[in-house]
Amino acid sequence: MAAATQTRLSDAQLGELLTLLKGVDTVELKLTLEPGTGRAAIAALDLDPLDAQIRQVFFFDTPDLTLNQQGLVVRARRVQGKGDDTVVKLRPVAPDDLSPELRRSPAFNVEVDAMPGGFVCSASMKGVAREPGVRTTLVEGRPLRKLFTKEQRAFFKAHAPEGMELDDLAVLGPVFVLKVKTLPAHFPRKLVAELWLYPDNSRIIELSAKCAPAEAFQAAAELRAFLAEHGVEPGEAQETKTRRALDYFTERLAAG
Repeated sequence: MAAATQTRLSDAQLGELLTLLKGVDTVELKLTLEPGTGRAAIAALDLDPLDAQIRQVFFFDTPDLTLNQQGLVVRARRVQGKGDDTVVKLRPVAPDDLSPELRRSPAFNVEVDAMPGGFVCSASMKGVAREPGVRTTLVEGRPLRKLFTKEQRAFFKAHAPEGMELDDLAVLGPVFVLKVKTLPAHFPRKLVAELWLYPDNSRIIELSAKCAPAEAFQAAAELRAFLAEHGVEPGEAQETKTRRALDYFTERLAAG
């Protein structure tokens, strides 16, 4: 993953990004807001909190984050009005290294996540959580593997440390999330705002917009101009939602 501590990409990063864009399915432009500015940004962008979709997000890893160190993210999600879904994600990846069989799967997606000063290419195997669903599985202590599809289990096995199984993982969560989608005036794409509320009362607000790979640079310029016009600035440190969650819950595990 390219570092996200600067606001502009270096020439080397631009070259790497151009190469990646030739082999990915989608691009998601992301930025997190400076702490304490979320309320002003929500007002400036005319986002209505009552339009928010409620989500609960759970991650699965070992107490010492072995999977995260391997670039693997395993997640389950409960989504208001839509049901439960799951994902097994690997990052970073080189699109050319992925097999044609994987690329042909409708459940598989290769995406570049771009943020101020950095980017990462990831591969995700997505699925609908199998019955009885995320809540019952976790409350009753059922095997975690049963939440995931056959394709997801195979993708996990191919990239997890040898001998590690989904059922070996600790539950890290949940994080409470509010998600709002909007089609702003004078901006040609759907804009998504996510508020992640952590159990220690900290929070991250992320804004994002998706586009086709061929539109990535134009979309980034449009998003930057749109947010500047509304006085919305990215945070100096672009902290990821996932990493904050993993750190919080593994610290809780360590503390007993």
